[in-house]
Amino acid sequence: MTETVTTPIVRSPSAPPALGSLGLFTVLLAAALPLVDFFIVNVALPTIGTDLAAGEALLELVVAGYGLAYAVLLVLGGRLGDLFGRRRLFLGGMAAFGLTSLACGLAPDAWSLVAARVAQGASAAAMLPQVLATIQASTTGARRAKAMSLYGATAGLSMVAGQILGGVLVAADIAGTGWRSVFLVNVPVVLVGLLLATRTVPETRSQHPEPVDGAGTVLLAVSLLTLLAPLTEGRAAGWPLWTWLSLAAFPCAAWAFAAVERRADRLGRTPLVPPSLLALPSLRRGLVLLVPFSIGFSGFMFVIAVALQSGARLGPVQAGLALAPMAVAFFLASLAGPRLVARHGSRVVTAGALVQGVGVALLALTAWRDWPHLGFVELLPGAAIAGAGQALQLPVVMRLVLSEVPAARAGVGGGVMVTTQQSALALGVATLGTLFLSLVPHQGMRDALVITLLAQLAGVVLTGLLSLRLPRTMG
Repeated sequence: MTETVTTPIVRSPSAPPALGSLGLFTVLLAAALPLVDFFIVNVALPTIGTDLAAGEALLELVVAGYGLAYAVLLVLGGRLGDLFGRRRLFLGGMAAFGLTSLACGLAPDAWSLVAARVAQGASAAAMLPQVLATIQASTTGARRAKAMSLYGATAGLSMVAGQILGGVLVAADIAGTGWRSVFLVNVPVVLVGLLLATRTVPETRSQHPEPVDGAGTVLLAVSLLTLLAPLTEGRAAGWPLWTWLSLAAFPCAAWAFAAVERRADRLGRTPLVPPSLLALPSLRRGLVLLVPFSIGFSGFMFVIAVALQSGARLGPVQAGLALAPMAVAFFLASLAGPRLVARHGSRVVTAGALVQGVGVALLALTAWRDWPHLGFVELLPGAAIAGAGQALQLPVVMRLVLSEVPAARAGVGGGVMVTTQQSALALGVATLGTLFLSLVPHQGMRDALVITLLAQLAGVVLTGLLSLRLPRTMG
């Protein structure tokens, strides 16, 4: 009689941990939170200003404080995740995001709210890079492609949904919380996310962790601050001397950062943003395209919120719901994105720019013809077409940017991409928002809106031209 010996199947210790469907849902939920919170305050600012007796410059800080802390610390957050473990940073960042959201919702005065928003942005910077890094390190092949497409769709949808949700929450005045509910709503979402994450998100880290580049981190922070702080605060503060000195210092700080990173690379050290990453054509060209796209996206969301509430006299709910067709069209078009990419490659981005251009042109025509009678019905055709075009661009570009990044540097690659996106989002509010608000006193609200939409249309044309330089096939 022979004895049958059963050999257990042992998983290779080098095989990456798998990210299941529930784990993917959890990290995408976390990815939505920071972007929702960047846009959710747009329609709540008037109420915040009245309740906390805050002037325009202080209200700008409520938005800018969050965005600046978020943008400045993102690359560092990615590096720390590679070094200490992405799941650990993810859980810590999410818990901190919940606590700082609670602090925002309970803020007794405007300066306390600004401080809590800065801390909230820093928490988001610890959490978000781990999402992309976890996807890169724990998925492969078609599953990674699908996960990255879903990430891009989540990012775009969150930006539109944030503004809609903000209007609904402010108007609902849940238990008398008013504007505070736009922050307090994060707390139960974070609790659910933490419960799911402890069970479903695998731990990953770089096999060869790289130490933090102190000089590079400081110089990147200085570069971003000297550019974004004056642009986001300058108009509301009346363009004081410090804004011009800061803008003049930006090229010097950026040059110093690039020089320090190149020198560290030559000496065999580990720069914060390795030049070898920027040498990847897919990453470099994708980042360049992401800038005008994100500037146009955030600038439009800010301007339309102001125009609909201050000019067309819509309430926060009506102003938010006027963008619902954009959100629905974005969601539906993003579902078709992966199949279109499999057939046509990155040319889907070019087609998306053309579609978005048609939508923005329709919005400009509608604003010129129907002002001030703008609402859900009037904006529906242009908003829906623009949303569909955006959905054919953003998820594809995000997937393309990280397609060649090694898994060991997934955190750094994700941090660089999201830093670029977040900086461009802040620039969009600063540039298109400043253009719009500067034109209103002289041109009137209607013409200011039309001119700003035409400026965005020029950015869409630039995005389409840049898309022709993207690698045709995607990894």
